[in-house]
Amino acid sequence: MTPRLLDPVLKNQLAKRIYVATGLRKPYVPQAKTTHYRMPLLEEAGGWLQLRDYQGPPIPSQEWTSLTYVTYPTDPSTYFAPLTSATGETVLRGFWEDGKPDLDGIWTSNAEKAPTLRRYVESVEARFGRVQLIRQSPNSMREARWGLHLDDNNRLNPESNGWVVRAWLELTDDPRSKLIVRQDQLSKASEHHITLPRYRQAVVDSEFLFHSGYHAGPETRYGLITSFESTPHLEEWIRSQLP
Repeated sequence: MTPRLLDPVLKNQLAKRIYVATGLRKPYVPQAKTTHYRMPLLEEAGGWLQLRDYQGPPIPSQEWTSLTYVTYPTDPSTYFAPLTSATGETVLRGFWEDGKPDLDGIWTSNAEKAPTLRRYVESVEARFGRVQLIRQSPNSMREARWGLHLDDNNRLNPESNGWVVRAWLELTDDPRSKLIVRQDQLSKASEHHITLPRYRQAVVDSEFLFHSGYHAGPETRYGLITSFESTPHLEEWIRSQLP
């Protein structure tokens, strides 16, 4: 029986251990140490930081409900609306497929419908790549832990650049929902939760930490995810946003 047939029934930690051990699920390769600049503040915190809630201008709901969303065949319950892409097209694909690192994103037509979100990203004054809205249906904690994964943020990123990390801005009010982060995908002892009330901000080294979203529901959850290049300036912005 293939993993595709088993997944709906056995999406749990025991099954994941079996999948990894038997090769039914490809194991993640540990992050190689590189000479990319990494922010000491984030490293000392273990790769993730919960920031204070966004305090800027209110963000109208149409800036996330009126966008064009696409999805991956492997996760039909989660959709993304690209505000940037490598080419400016409204497509969902890695920047490396267009020969670029996850930097220097070009605004898509979706961004024209989301001016407040665009200004928010630009206000950080840091180099950014992928900027996208996530639209997530309710799931279970078991399913969220099954979906723990690492991002591929630094493919083609020259080591003279900073390490690409991700920033989250929650748009809907889901105080029971959480962003789950782990250093070891199979170790619950290394798990931390970032709660997701409206306007919660967080920064995660998502190529170092396994992560996934748990959405309690019942309404659909929306959030903004941005790839930023690690620099001393971005670190200062993060410091300015600490609780």
